[in-house]
Amino acid sequence: MMDVENLLAKVSENLSVRRAFGTAYEKDGMLIIPVALVAGGGGGGTGTEGSRRDDPAAGPGAPPGAGPAGHGAVPGDPGRTGAGGGFGAVVLPSGAYVVKGDQVRWVPAVDVTIVVVASLSLLRALARAWTRRSRRHGRR
Repeated sequence: MMDVENLLAKVSENLSVRRAFGTAYEKDGMLIIPVALVAGGGGGGTGTEGSRRDDPAAGPGAPPGAGPAGHGAVPGDPGRTGAGGGFGAVVLPSGAYVVKGDQVRWVPAVDVTIVVVASLSLLRALARAWTRRSRRHGRR
């Protein structure tokens, strides 16, 4: 069976405030606190072999054991159970708080890869819209 306590401990460890706010450090008389965007999600579940009988993924007229429950599964075998779970997270740097004396300022992090991908996506969308508009106006 799946160890739920272990899974939740790992989720808690990965989605904690320590991930969003990095370890503060001092440089040139300034306190720097790195900040990141942290997002994640997960899921899990259990099932028994008997619950697979009406599984549409097995396909109509499929032989027993043809579905995702496994190869060679015996229909109605009450002893077969399964469990699974998963988790995913993303951590993106967003900037840093810089503290100098009694003043605090925000310095955003610029991820060049995200800027380039976003720019190319916008350019593609504009080109597609322009092409569609040209086709409509050209057919009149």
